[in-house]
Amino acid sequence: MKKYVKYVIAVLIILLFVATFVFLYMKSRPQPVVYEEFTPKVMEISRTTVITGKIEPRDEVEVKPQISGIITDLYKDAGDRVQEGEVIAKVKVIPDMGSLSSAESRVRLAEVNLKQAEINYEREKNLYDRQLVSADEYDNVLLELNQAREEKVAAIDALEVVRDGVSSSNANASSTLIRSTISGIILDVPVKVGNSVILSNTFNDGTTIATVADMSDIIFRGNIDETDVGQLVVDMPMKITIGALQDLTFDASLEYISPKATENNGANQFEIKAAVTVPQGNEIRSGYSANAEIVLERKPNVLSVPESAIEFSDGDTYVYVMTGDGKDNKYERKKVTTGLSDGVNIEIKSGLTTKDKVRGPQKASE
Repeated sequence: MKKYVKYVIAVLIILLFVATFVFLYMKSRPQPVVYEEFTPKVMEISRTTVITGKIEPRDEVEVKPQISGIITDLYKDAGDRVQEGEVIAKVKVIPDMGSLSSAESRVRLAEVNLKQAEINYEREKNLYDRQLVSADEYDNVLLELNQAREEKVAAIDALEVVRDGVSSSNANASSTLIRSTISGIILDVPVKVGNSVILSNTFNDGTTIATVADMSDIIFRGNIDETDVGQLVVDMPMKITIGALQDLTFDASLEYISPKATENNGANQFEIKAAVTVPQGNEIRSGYSANAEIVLERKPNVLSVPESAIEFSDGDTYVYVMTGDGKDNKYERKKVTTGLSDGVNIEIKSGLTTKDKVRGPQKASE
């Protein structure tokens, strides 16, 4: 029995050795080179470029106070919709002591002048009633009295504005109530109750109470390289893809091309703006990053082959056209004239027909 086992093991070893030899022999034999083959097709070729940028409202307004003071109330939050003239916040005035002192002094002086004008009027009226003075003199004294009364009212209004931020005569137009100057959505409210705010003047821009924008009118803003900007014209259509909304594509129309380049990472780029059409029911937020695809050049119905089938040599272009009966394929190098390329397919202006077959890249060996 042991003798038979030894024979079986020996046969298995011999078979394994032969199989390994055959396998290595087959692997060492040269494999035939097989290429992909393409038939020229008539199709549309277009060259596009993708521009990175962001979405923003066309008009973004910063609402600032008309007086300096402290925020006492905030009636709106970021994301709320407001109408033009709607109150956003209320400010308590902290009066300037110099201005307050001047306003109080003006009121006291107006009271003194009014009291004197009243005395002069009573004296002049008694004389006029006794026909001891002319009507012109009486009218002049009456005019001075009326002017003194108006000056007192104006002085009191000025004092109230300096002290309280609003006068009793124009309470409806109070400068302590901060109102939105446009209708839209509040993008940001950078202040809190208790914050000090200042009005805009020669030396500073003033405190921003809120930023408001009309988000129904948005634009795409981006930069394009100088090598492509020469092919852009106003009103060219664009397709906008927003990073946060990958499933949606929006139409846009190019409306601005900067006349001046800016340097960005060593490259000259030009700013562009495009009006974006947003269908109803889609909420777009300011600051979304986005890509704009724009067709720089398009050629319909041109003969083309995959660009991988083209050989570039010394400024000329060549293809390898298949010859033979299909069993033993051979290829003939042939010069062609190429045109527009979209990065995958390239236009063939001359040198090929739709009946030809051209050689492509070598197929990977199995």
